[in-house]
Amino acid sequence: MPLGKGDLILGYTLAFGLLAVAQSALAVGFAVWVCGLTISGSIWLLLAVAVADAVLGTTLGLLASAFARTEFQVVHFMPALVFSQILLGGIFLPRDQLPEVLRYISDWLPLSHAIDALQAVATDSQDASYIGGELLIMAAWIAGAVVFGSVTLRRRTP
Repeated sequence: MPLGKGDLILGYTLAFGLLAVAQSALAVGFAVWVCGLTISGSIWLLLAVAVADAVLGTTLGLLASAFARTEFQVVHFMPALVFSQILLGGIFLPRDQLPEVLRYISDWLPLSHAIDALQAVATDSQDASYIGGELLIMAAWIAGAVVFGSVTLRRRTP
């Protein structure tokens, strides 16, 4: 069956993206209604950020798998993609307390924008346009990961 590299990556993105949407909705619903999580902002904005973050993680994983030749290489790519973002994203230390060089790097990492958007929704400290801007940045990363993943994917069958 003639299938292009972009079609394959986009198909995986849609399939895993739908699962990410369902998992995000389930996680947000469970956290808010079962566990009693209280947020100051809109639950719909929280859901939108959670869905965007889940799809972002999915596409970054697909990018790593498309770039790698073996599963062993994917295992080595993921720490570089994930741990650097966790350390610089603002989870353990607020980004404004990072040294200037690391803060500049964290401004370019997609997880930093997801964390900022989640914090803004949880505390209702920013308006919807700020959160929308963060969602646009995450959407750009999602699109970039899909495009770059389809460019770097190696064809294994003729």
